[in-house]
Amino acid sequence: AKEMHVGHLRSTIIGDTLSNLLTFAGHDVLRLNHVGDWGTQFGMLVEHLRDEFPAALSVETSKDVDLGDLVTLYKAAKKRFDVDEEFKTRSREGVVKLQAGDAEALAAWESLCAASRVEYQKIYDLLHIEGLNERGESFYNPYLNGVIDDLEEMGLAVESEGATAVFLDGYTNRDGSPLPMLVRKSDGGFNYATTDLAAIRHRVQMDPNEGGEAADRVLYVTDAGQSQHFEMVFAAAKKAGFVAEDSNVSLEHVPFGLVQGEDGKKFATRSGDTVKLKDLLDEAVRIAGEDIKSRAENPDAELSDELKKVAQTVGIGAVKYADLSMNRESNYKFSYGRMLSLNGNTAPYMLYAYARICGIVRKATDQPEGQKVVWPEAASEILVTHDSEKQLIRNLVKLPDILSEVESELYPNRLCDYLFETSQKFNQFYENCSVNNAETPELKASRLSLCTVTAATIRLLMNLLGIPVVEKL
Repeated sequence: AKEMHVGHLRSTIIGDTLSNLLTFAGHDVLRLNHVGDWGTQFGMLVEHLRDEFPAALSVETSKDVDLGDLVTLYKAAKKRFDVDEEFKTRSREGVVKLQAGDAEALAAWESLCAASRVEYQKIYDLLHIEGLNERGESFYNPYLNGVIDDLEEMGLAVESEGATAVFLDGYTNRDGSPLPMLVRKSDGGFNYATTDLAAIRHRVQMDPNEGGEAADRVLYVTDAGQSQHFEMVFAAAKKAGFVAEDSNVSLEHVPFGLVQGEDGKKFATRSGDTVKLKDLLDEAVRIAGEDIKSRAENPDAELSDELKKVAQTVGIGAVKYADLSMNRESNYKFSYGRMLSLNGNTAPYMLYAYARICGIVRKATDQPEGQKVVWPEAASEILVTHDSEKQLIRNLVKLPDILSEVESELYPNRLCDYLFETSQKFNQFYENCSVNNAETPELKASRLSLCTVTAATIRLLMNLLGIPVVEKL
C-alpha cells in the first residue's frame, strides 16, 4: 500500500540477479515476491476507507473507486492511527476481520492491492524485472491455523502471556530469559513467523499436485535486520519436521545492508522523508542524459529517442550496478557522481568497454556504423604473441568458476569484480596488440576472437545483473 522506496531496491535487484544466475546454471527457479499485503497497515487503511471512501467496501462498487495517490491515503490513515486511540483499536480489529475473511474488509483490501500493483509494476518495468510471481502474505492465510494446530499438538507452541509462542533453545532476551517466537497474538491475529512457517510448508512439504513447490533450496533475500527472525523460523521449521532433518532441503537467508546518504546516515530527502525509488531512478536517468548532451555537437539540442534510451540504460544500469558491486552484507553510501562515473568499477565504465569492443570489431571487419554488430567466426587457432594476450585468456577461462562460486555463495559483487578485471585485462591487451594492423591474417582472426569472447563475457554478466548492453555510447 506504500510506494516503493530506496529500501526496496536491494531486495529486488539482488533477488533478480541471483535468480538470473541460478536459471542460467540450469536450475528450475521460481521467483516469488513475498509482499506485505496483510497486517496492521491494511487494517488501518481499510478502516480509513470505511470513513472516507465507503464505496470501496462493497464488491459491486469497489472497482469504480479511484483511490488516487496511495501515499497520501497512507499518510492520512497513519496520522489518525498515531493520535486517535479509537481508530487504532478499530484498525487492529480490522486486521482480525480481514484475516477471518470479512467481505467488506476483503473488497477494500483488493482495491488497495490493485492500486499498489499498478504503481510497483512501473518500477519493475524500469528495472527490467521479469518473471516475478507476486505471492503476498495473504496467500498463506488459509494455512495459518493448521500451522498453530500442528505446533500445539507437538508441544512446540505454548501459551505465553495470552499469546501463543514457540521457545527455542539458545535464544534469550538480554536479561537471560527465554526469547519467545510469537505465532499468534493475544487478539487472535497471526505474526510474521506464522506466515513464514506456513510458506516453508508450502514450498517444501506440500505435494506439487496440490500446489506445493517441492523446493530443495529456498533463498530469502531481505535486510540483515531480519537475520535472527529467520534463524528462529528455520530452527522451528526443522524442529517441527516441516523440513525433515535428513532431507537435502536448504533454507538460506541472503541478508543485505542499508543504503545510506553520502554523510553515512539514513538515505533520505532534505525534509527527512524516505526517498521514493521512482524519483531516485528518474534522477539517475536525468543526470545520464545531461552527460550525453554535454558531449554532443550541439549540447542545447533535445536528445533523440535513441539517445534517450541510452540515457535510461546508463542511468538505471548505474544505480543497479553500484548496488550489486558492493558486498551485499555491507551498508553503502549512495552517490550519483560515483555510480555514473566513466572511471572505476561502474556500469558506465562497463557499458563503454562493451561499446568500444563493438567499435573495434566493426572497424576490423568493415561493418557500417549504426547497424547491429555481426560477430566474426571463431579463429581456427588462438595465437599468443604477447603477455597481455596470455593474461586476458587466463582471465576469460575463469568464467565458469566465478559463476559456480556465486551460485553457491550468493554474492553478486563477485560478478562485478570479475567484469572489471576482465575489462582492465582487455584494455592492456588492446594497448599492446593491434587488431586491425596485426602482422598476419591468422593473428588478426585470433585477436578478433579474443575481442568477441570478451564482449560475450561482458554481455552475459551484464544481462545476469539485469543491465542491457548498448553497442554505441
